[in-house]
Amino acid sequence: MRHIQNTLYITRESAYLHKDGESIVIRQDREKIGQFPLIAIGEIVCFGFGISISPPLAEFCAESGVTITYLNGSGRFMARMVGPVHGNVLLRRRQYRDADDETRALKIAQCCIAAKIANQRGTLLRFLRNHGDAAGASDVQGVVNRLVDLQRRVDSVPTRDSLRALEGEAASYYFGVFGHLILVNDASFSFTTRSRRPPMDRANALLSFAYSLLALDVRSALEAVGLDPYVGFLHVDRPGRPSLALDLAEEFRAPFADRLVLSLLNLKQVNAGGFEVKATGEVEMNAETRKTFLAAYQKRKREAIRHPFLDEEMELGVAFIAQARLLARFVRGDLDLYPAFLWR
Repeated sequence: MRHIQNTLYITRESAYLHKDGESIVIRQDREKIGQFPLIAIGEIVCFGFGISISPPLAEFCAESGVTITYLNGSGRFMARMVGPVHGNVLLRRRQYRDADDETRALKIAQCCIAAKIANQRGTLLRFLRNHGDAAGASDVQGVVNRLVDLQRRVDSVPTRDSLRALEGEAASYYFGVFGHLILVNDASFSFTTRSRRPPMDRANALLSFAYSLLALDVRSALEAVGLDPYVGFLHVDRPGRPSLALDLAEEFRAPFADRLVLSLLNLKQVNAGGFEVKATGEVEMNAETRKTFLAAYQKRKREAIRHPFLDEEMELGVAFIAQARLLARFVRGDLDLYPAFLWR
């Protein structure tokens, strides 16, 4: 069984990273604040500004396939350094042809969205099983019924545009009752609607951060199997946008990211004071809350699951790579249908 390598998250601005033998050393104001073995690191993610990396360490990362990514404080992508692209060029050529083929691309996109809606429904059903007598349970049940109908309609949509409209309708229903799933009795964490750019409340700030990290992990998984993360089947092509990573991430949003956020809130692992509300109304986590979130995110990735299609035990974070490989097999023609990730 494959285990995921650690992601090294650097959250201290002005930190300096350098290579010392077989280790990464982190310094701030010339004081050593951390040291990690290079062999255990699969990616370095830097938050904020002023973080610098020595040329020898950058060279080592490029040669060893360790990606260095820069995000701003809210988790929005800024830059990425990666070594030579590996993978079969024939696979990418087939991917590009599929992306330009409306019928073929729609077939893949339908699998992703059907799984996304099913997983959203599963998250709501889990709430009803555990908190069937909670306020808003009847509203949640109503949305569960609507999602069943929308999931059935996925296979009959004629175009990707109509599929995007259906996905948007499902998301509107789902997030319309998402606030009922937040059980903590604190008005600071109330949720009424999904706001993305920028997030305008604390729950949305957590969701946006989770989705950014998820897309980052899925992009790395796609690159690892030789697919181009920037050429997708559902999301529209846009310069700098990892469309395929966003496609594949759809399957994991509810069971991975949403459940992580709900756990942090309902177990009171974050508090209202751990966020900064800017003059524009945008809400961003402070350094301490970001650290708590990243620790929980890494722990979530290491949870053991049984893959629904492969029927193998694996860490949840490895499922990103498993799905990327299954998608590559479909693109190559080894599978008749892409088996999207369905949470059990």
